[in-house]
Amino acid sequence: MADENGDKKHDATPKRLQDAREKGQVAKSQDLAAALVLLLAIILIMTLGQYLVTELFEYSRSMLLDPTHIIAENEEPGSLKQSVLSLFRATIIRFMMPLSIFFIVLLLTAIVSNLAQIGFLWLPDKAKIDFTHLDPMKGFKRMFSMQSLVRLLMGLLKIAICGAVAWYTVEGSIGGILHASETETNQIASFLAWTLLMVALKVAVALVIIALLDLMYQRWKHAQDLKMTDQEIRDEYKNYEGNPEVRQKRRQLQQEMARKQRVQGTPEADVVVTNPTHFAVGVKFDAKTMHYPIVVSKGADHLAFQIRKIAAEHDIPVIERKALARALFEKIEIGQSVYPLMPPEHITMLAEVMAEAYRLTGRHVDDPRRRSA
Repeated sequence: MADENGDKKHDATPKRLQDAREKGQVAKSQDLAAALVLLLAIILIMTLGQYLVTELFEYSRSMLLDPTHIIAENEEPGSLKQSVLSLFRATIIRFMMPLSIFFIVLLLTAIVSNLAQIGFLWLPDKAKIDFTHLDPMKGFKRMFSMQSLVRLLMGLLKIAICGAVAWYTVEGSIGGILHASETETNQIASFLAWTLLMVALKVAVALVIIALLDLMYQRWKHAQDLKMTDQEIRDEYKNYEGNPEVRQKRRQLQQEMARKQRVQGTPEADVVVTNPTHFAVGVKFDAKTMHYPIVVSKGADHLAFQIRKIAAEHDIPVIERKALARALFEKIEIGQSVYPLMPPEHITMLAEVMAEAYRLTGRHVDDPRRRSA
């Protein structure tokens, strides 16, 4: 059969996806975060690099020209130590702001890029030592698996693309490099540094594009790996539903709740119509808020007995009308009006029953009073 041969033709269910996620099986590109961090680092170097180099140059120059920074002002014990510590603090404060911006941006980029791929995923079990990973046979199989082959091909592809991008960028700057010897030393250094940064920037952009393509492939492969057979779909449904005893118990509880809902409106009824033992229907009418009577409870057999019992406890008239009781039970749901679902002759019969109920309780048809339980 197709199922026995592993014919996986169904997309993974939400439960299967959640189970795989809890095991750490998610679609993720290992290179996307690194590529984005590299790209942002190069952009930050291109924007903040000149400022940092200038600050470092000025600071080094001042230190070399003024050696008194590290000479004690007096011969008191510990004065040299205090001088060095103050110089160290000044150095940290001077470079802390630009460097902190640099590293904080890179850290946030790495965090956000991972969260964007898989969201927040806490797997403490993955931190435990698993000695099965040390099995040489399993390691040998992983080395020569299809996944390892794909990674090797992706690595070779990245090297080829990055090499082509770097060569294309350098080739466009060969003329400037050849004529750089005619310029001053600082200009040569600036030109070469800028050329290297442009090469790195274009390579980083290429790596980001490759990583995005890898992410698309990983998501496709993840969906393919988690596809399910017909038998797996049936097994999951059985496990989700539980054993037959649990289902039966749940069904009984639902039926019990439905029975309670069918009789709980009886205390609000003005009259209970019966046939006399099989059916019982509670009917209510308020001339100020209703155009026609509504059904507030109904039941058959045991539920009919419960409705008659509740009616007796609340002094609600119980009147026998076989045809009317059956029609109300079959055609009108709880909370519905008798019109237009009932034929005119039944509505007339119900009006007579309501009038008799009012006569028995001494209530006028327009009397808005309600009995208290």
